[in-house]
Amino acid sequence: MSKTAFIFPGQGAQKAGMGAGFYENSELAAKIYDEAAEHLGIDMKALCFEKNEKLDVTEYTQAAMVTTCLAMERVLENAGVKPDVTAGLSLGEYTAIAVAGGMTDQDAIRLVRKRGILMQNTVPAGEGAMCAVMALDAQKIENVIADISGVTVANYNCPGQIVITGEKNSVEKAVEKLKEAGAKRTILLNVSGPFHSPMLKPAGEELEKELEQTELHPLAIPYYTNVTAKKVEDIRETKALLKEQVSAPVRWMQSVEQMIADGVDTFVEIGPGRTLAGFLRKINRDVAVYNVAAWEDVDKIAEMLSEK
Repeated sequence: MSKTAFIFPGQGAQKAGMGAGFYENSELAAKIYDEAAEHLGIDMKALCFEKNEKLDVTEYTQAAMVTTCLAMERVLENAGVKPDVTAGLSLGEYTAIAVAGGMTDQDAIRLVRKRGILMQNTVPAGEGAMCAVMALDAQKIENVIADISGVTVANYNCPGQIVITGEKNSVEKAVEKLKEAGAKRTILLNVSGPFHSPMLKPAGEELEKELEQTELHPLAIPYYTNVTAKKVEDIRETKALLKEQVSAPVRWMQSVEQMIADGVDTFVEIGPGRTLAGFLRKINRDVAVYNVAAWEDVDKIAEMLSEK
């Protein structure tokens, strides 16, 4: 049976103006932005819609992205398009859980605000680094970095794009070894910390305190977790997974492969940009991929999916 997955991007997809059309045209979307602004004490319209430096600062980026993706998704659902499963890359997993019914929209936004602050401030600036490794097999990368302490895989994005993370000196050493092993290109990422590395475990422990005070709800549909790349159907697993997710590798490629194995043949990326659509083309070209990034996309996608 045909299944549809709603998927949500992570940090790096943000851009000024994201979601503005939804705010202007939908009371439902505007309410999500306005409530987030009230609860967080942040001018979400200025943060998301106007050019500003804060949008690329982790402690603001995460709340801005989840607010925007939720506003877009709720409008799409209101137009009659509903998912069978959800998934999100890194911070996008919070949107996926909220859409799956596991937490309220405002709890998801509040949690990623706290998560962003913790991820930004846990490791002093300059001590960590992340680097994208292009055109080298994941197994080869794992073999090369296995002998270098202080560096691990952060993201399995798609074939030919793996991100490593860890101590700055260790990442630099790994980059040289990976080039020798055949990596065609390496790109040091402009990030404020070594995300998804063991160095972030203290952030996960602090986030756990926030999670313990958050009421979760039984899932209406399953979501797929970054930590194991498996389907989650029991909300009781979620708090431990979100704690671990901060310092564990993001198994996005494996999550997509598992969704396809479980019968998903249609993916709708909801959020600014087309990052996940690009990954999907490299993971499996046989599935249908749609994007909702602008107000104009909603009716078009709703009509196309109603015909499937």
